[in-house]
Order: sequence, then structure tokens, then C-alpha cells
Amino acid sequence: MAGKTIGVTGALYDYYAAHAYREPDILKNLREETATLGGSAAMQIGAEQGAFMGLIVKLMGAKRVLEFGTFTGYSALSMALAGATKITCADVSKEWTDIGRKYWQKAGVADRIDLHLDGGNAVIDRLLKNGEAGVFDLAFIDADKPGYAAYYEGSLKLVRSGGLILIDNTLWGGDVADSEKQDDDTKAIRAINETVLKDPRVEICMLPICDGLTMARKL
Repeated sequence: MAGKTIGVTGALYDYYAAHAYREPDILKNLREETATLGGSAAMQIGAEQGAFMGLIVKLMGAKRVLEFGTFTGYSALSMALAGATKITCADVSKEWTDIGRKYWQKAGVADRIDLHLDGGNAVIDRLLKNGEAGVFDLAFIDADKPGYAAYYEGSLKLVRSGGLILIDNTLWGGDVADSEKQDDDTKAIRAINETVLKDPRVEICMLPICDGLTMARKL
């Protein structure tokens, strides 16, 4: 098995979940409330991904973060708890982000999170007009899949040299490798994967954590 990524299922996943990360109670409570939303709950990142992103924030000393797709606020809360001091979030749902706001308040980090509900493209345009190109340490893309290309290009403008762009769902439940899957979301994920792979502006590593997470460091 050396040199290959191990499949993590069944009893091995249970062992992994019990040993791989520590989830603060505030994040666990948020995850559990999100689980009551039914099928929509699948849009929340996994606890192990939240722990990973928190460590990335700490290792980078990331202070300014840009997030496309906030849902119920788990990723934003993970990064705020890790030390990010200003997280600019772009979403379109008041219903879902109101859940996040409640937990941000409980955690004492609401003043670090600047939520915008007019979507990622509007946020990119506004930040660039405000002269904020190159000021962000980290960007996280986890919103509508057809929008990924625009959010990636916007992130490249807004993230500093040496900063990091994280792109979620890049394995897309395995559908990216199934040629019979030709829906718009799957095609958009395939397209961003090809774009990032060939982009000389970044160095990359795709991780098979949760639904696939690509790390792209801006050169």
C-alpha cells in the first residue's frame, strides 16, 4: 500500500474520527444543529477538515481570510477560533448564515466575521474597488460550483503572494472520475481542477480529505 492513499471506511474511519482531531464543543454543537437540516447538511465541511483548516491558519499566521460559501458558519468559526482576525464571508442565504451568526456570538468571535449576502462576485468587485487586492492571507472556496472559476480568479487578485487558496469538493464524491457524470456542477469541478493543475501562478496539492480539498499557494 506504500505510495497510495489508503481508503478510510468502516471501522478504520471510526478509529480515524476518534483519533485524528479534537473538535471544540462549540463546533460540535453547530455541526449537530446543522445535521437537523436534512439533505442540506451535507454542504457542511467535516470536522476533520475544520481542524485541518484551523491548523493551516495557525501555521500561516493567517489574519485576513476570504470565504466564498459560508452555509451555517462552521468553516468561518473554525478559522476564527484558530486566530484569524478578519474573515470576509460571501454567501446568499440569510436563513443558513443566521445559524452561523448565533454560534459566532456564542464563541465570542462575531466581531471578526464580516458577512455579505450579495454573493461572491459582488464581494470580489467591492473588495477590489476598495483597494484590497493582495491583502488576504487565505481564501476558501466552497460555494456554487459553476462560480468556482470566478471565485478562483478573484482570489488570485485578493490573496497576497505566498498566500493560500483552498478549494473544496474537488473530488466531488468521486463523480469527477465518472465520464457518465455530465451535470453542470461536476463539469465545473473538473474544469477548476484542470485550471489549477495547469496554472503557473500557483503551486498545488490536492488532498483526499472529506470531499477533496485543493491547496493552491500563490507565487
